[in-house]
Amino acid sequence: MMEQELAIETRELTKVFGRVKAVEGLNLRVYRGEIFGLVGPDGAGKTTTLRILASVMAPSSGVAFVGGYNVVTQAEEVKKSVGYMPQHFALYGDLTVVENLDFFADLFEVPEGVRAERIKRLLRFARLEDFRNRRASQLSGGMQKKLALACALIHNPQILLLDEPTTGVDPISRREFWDLITELHLQKTTIVVSTCYMDEAERFSRVGFMHQGKLLACSEPSKLKEIVPSGVIEVIPSDVRKAKEILRAAQGVMGIQTYGELIHVFVEDAEGREGGIKEELEKGGVAVRHIKVVRPRLEDAFAFILSQRGG
Repeated sequence: MMEQELAIETRELTKVFGRVKAVEGLNLRVYRGEIFGLVGPDGAGKTTTLRILASVMAPSSGVAFVGGYNVVTQAEEVKKSVGYMPQHFALYGDLTVVENLDFFADLFEVPEGVRAERIKRLLRFARLEDFRNRRASQLSGGMQKKLALACALIHNPQILLLDEPTTGVDPISRREFWDLITELHLQKTTIVVSTCYMDEAERFSRVGFMHQGKLLACSEPSKLKEIVPSGVIEVIPSDVRKAKEILRAAQGVMGIQTYGELIHVFVEDAEGREGGIKEELEKGGVAVRHIKVVRPRLEDAFAFILSQRGG
């Protein structure tokens, strides 16, 4: 089997701010043509990692290669080969959609001979043709995200780095944005996306779970979910706080995760423990409104991995 070509590689990548290790000993490989997700809560180190990969920030130690270029010693080459969309992309509100695209074309030295056609193609791609003369400040949040993506693509990068691209947009705009990302993925663009939304992680070829600067696990979404014990018991109790106290002390419970009024209980034998869990809760004075065995979600995998590491 032919070995996959690397698009991104980091070795013991570390970034320190004062006493805080924002990224610690990160060893990561992203292959050409895949869509890779860095997933974790705020403060996990996702943004810092992407900034280093985009050659916007230098690491404290370790090395990183993007498109075969060293992010420190060959930073200009990295910037030419990468499309980077930070969480707060610097669109110019007083400029129209077309003027923003033209400005970024200047920034990336896009030749005049191909510029007009490229801008036309990106307007069509981002579904912004009807808004070409509208000022960026007058666009909706979702449209601004799509314009930011188009600006990041103006120089035809083969690698795309997207930092929390759907934060703060409505569900419809979020779906439309993901349609655009899927289209780019089908065109074999290598894409790295950071997100705190676990439901988005299902879309990725592979997922890297990050927490407090460290990579906890990295694999395909389906394989990450297999890390969770044989089953998960889903419970809706009458009293979540009291139920958690009882479950933490219950025999055979390897961990719990709450989602509002819902609790997921990690056990070795879900089918065999369902009745026992219900009985223990009721003995403790907690009524069980709903209980069933469910398949693990990526949120469960992240929570379980974290619990096993004492997080």
